[in-house]
Amino acid sequence: MLAQELKKVFLKDLAKLKEEIGLYKNESNLWKTEKGISNSAGNLCLHLVGNLNHFIGAVHGKTDYVRNREAEFSSKNIPQAKLVSMVEDTISVVDKVLSATTDEQLAEEYPLVVFKDKMTTGYFFIHLAGHLGYHLGQINYHRRLIDFN
Repeated sequence: MLAQELKKVFLKDLAKLKEEIGLYKNESNLWKTEKGISNSAGNLCLHLVGNLNHFIGAVHGKTDYVRNREAEFSSKNIPQAKLVSMVEDTISVVDKVLSATTDEQLAEEYPLVVFKDKMTTGYFFIHLAGHLGYHLGQINYHRRLIDFN
């Protein structure tokens, strides 16, 4: 049951991420930063896509995704439509992997030590859902501050 509840949370927030990226009226604003804002919405979107495709897709779901975390923060000016497409692809991966995930698997140890201690897959997926929500809020706030015209 927890696996399916996590899937609902991820899919809800990824749909909202897709919506937020699509709501930018001026595409170039996706890549703007201002004083006190260190990451653009475009880079946060790339970071979330990379994070979920790596930890849920590649590590847990055994997809062939290869993460380039540095590029998540250094890439610029990727078209808005491409970002939306990347989020859609991530939705498909998360949906497929979590649909096949059992609660027993969530109780198992996650195969990577991401923080300083070992943890269960369920604990880490709850962390990833919080991480998605955190950056989603930043993107929403960024859009309302930067893309107001």
